[in-house]
Amino acid sequence: MQDTVAATEEHKPERLKPIYVFEAPVRFWHWIHGLSILVLAVTGYLIAEPLPSPIGEASDRFLMGNIRYIHFVAGYVFAIAFVVRVYWAFVGNTYARELFIVPIWRPSWWKQLWYEIKFYSFLTKELHKETGHNPLAQAAMFVFNVLMGLFMIVTGFALYAEGLGQGSWADQLFGWINPILGSSKDVQFWHNVGMWLILVFVVIHIYMAIRADIISRQSSISTIFGGWRYYKDDRP
Repeated sequence: MQDTVAATEEHKPERLKPIYVFEAPVRFWHWIHGLSILVLAVTGYLIAEPLPSPIGEASDRFLMGNIRYIHFVAGYVFAIAFVVRVYWAFVGNTYARELFIVPIWRPSWWKQLWYEIKFYSFLTKELHKETGHNPLAQAAMFVFNVLMGLFMIVTGFALYAEGLGQGSWADQLFGWINPILGSSKDVQFWHNVGMWLILVFVVIHIYMAIRADIISRQSSISTIFGGWRYYKDDRP
């Protein structure tokens, strides 16, 4: 009996070897991106729904001014990090480009997307292994991090340009947004809508990452911390 067990252990296939997926700049951008979204959401909400005016001399109370300043700084961080992330898509590894190139022309991509939808809809417990982003995550990241992120940058700087005045660099680069969307108030409305959509995505993203880390056959949360993808079994 012991010989049988020993033989089984000896010929037991090893787990698939870990693969280095997310490079340090990608991981750093991920956390900077998330933190800036949190700061922008909180300060943006307070700008749209201001706090009650404090009692006292106005020159001694600059709370809303500080909130706007923090919002603007976080906006710059968000935009600069986005540009750096685009740059790294060109110079980084293959997985650094997955955020920007969604292979919708491949039938296999759509097939795997259907598997992902069934898994996260509790229709199956089986999830195929992926090295980088799975198709569902890839599509969601492209829509909410790339397209929606770019929309928030453009509309945000369009609103920022109003404070700098006509002829400013922001007005010259983003002043065309207001006429397209209708008016300044329309830009503000769609900017707020974009914020809520991104927040909904963040909640779903966290849920999917935690669930995949517990149930799937590969690492998820630890991968975005250390960069390495670990597999829990030897099956392909």
